Amino acid sequence: MRLFMVIAILIFAMPMTGFGWAEGTNILLDPNLMCKKTRRLRGKLAEICRHDSALLKEIINGINLGFRECEFQFRNRRWNCTVLRKSMRKILMRDSRETGFVNAITAAGVTYAVTKACTMGQLVECSCDKSHMRRNGGQPQMVNAATAEAALERQQRQQFSLEEQQYQRRQRYLNNGSSLTDVSPLERLGRNRKPGAGGKRGRRKFWDNIKFPQGEWEWGGCSDNVNFGLRHSRVFLDAKQRQRRSDLGTLVKLHNNNAGRLAIRDAMRLECKCHGLSGSCTVKTCWLKMPPFREVAARLRERYDSARKVALRNDGNSLMPEMPHTRQANKYQLVFADDSPDFCAPNPKTGALGTQDRECNATSYGYDSCDHLCCSRGHKHRVVAEYTNCKCVFKWCCEVTCEKCLEHREVNTCL
Repeated sequence: MRLFMVIAILIFAMPMTGFGWAEGTNILLDPNLMCKKTRRLRGKLAEICRHDSALLKEIINGINLGFRECEFQFRNRRWNCTVLRKSMRKILMRDSRETGFVNAITAAGVTYAVTKACTMGQLVECSCDKSHMRRNGGQPQMVNAATAEAALERQQRQQFSLEEQQYQRRQRYLNNGSSLTDVSPLERLGRNRKPGAGGKRGRRKFWDNIKFPQGEWEWGGCSDNVNFGLRHSRVFLDAKQRQRRSDLGTLVKLHNNNAGRLAIRDAMRLECKCHGLSGSCTVKTCWLKMPPFREVAARLRERYDSARKVALRNDGNSLMPEMPHTRQANKYQLVFADDSPDFCAPNPKTGALGTQDRECNATSYGYDSCDHLCCSRGHKHRVVAEYTNCKCVFKWCCEVTCEKCLEHREVNTCL
């Protein structure tokens, strides 16, 4: 697979003596290559590289998934997320909108792939989420909208408590007490409380968008274990960055990584199945499931369009809007620090390949229109003859035979 062989990703800002990269530079590394440098790694990240080949495989699958979707979402735009001719390497050296989207879609892809592997039983250290059944002695429990929301609230509190414990252990391990290493979940909780909120969290709950069925239903099935996917995406993609949070590029990358993961978590939906005689719905069983990844990618592309430009605050450890009197970006939005090139003409310094010879749509008024995609340079029109499959017939069992038909297609390409 072409993408699998060439895919690369922004992962760490680490020294690359002998590789021609300066320390602190955003670099491109294949996960397999990065894991060969295990003597430079510490903690959980080193464990994944050295002992958990199955998890590493799913992480690579997630990176692959993210870049495929990046190419699909931007296929009709001036920047089409290409990985050709070292273009992506140059793009990711800047903290632009494009870098923000790549980081977000990669973090989302890793979260999605690892979570799906858990559900399918492909990882020994996790399975699908049956926490609601465990609270009922291993049996499905009957709930309604109110009791289901209360159960999800308890689950989130347990996850929050676990994150706090992990933070405290990490701080004891580092033994430096530096605020630049990480931010305590309890500290984040205090920051996110709204005045007068009565002690409730001011952040949006991930189940706010879930539509619960009317009446009672059975909470059972095999929910996607998204918390496991979130945790390991964070460990693999954020580990090194969290130890050096005092520069703008690192904070922007961590923010966009998290926005990508939250796009998965907050898109979770309730899927239900009816049981009963003759198709009746005597009992309805429901479980939480991730949406198709393309839906998540489309949401992140919309956030790319509305991304906000940020600068570093005086404390050196947080972001603020670059323009005064502009609203602070929330954790679901994408942010960037550097302006993007126009991608109209080739530029080896920025990684822009230009749009010459790109196919455009002469009847469109969107991003794929010839006027926009060709940067008002004009386009040429031609008719091409192509052989396509036609008159396909299904033969029992199990073969499909087709004829080859000659078709003429109008093609417009940028000058």
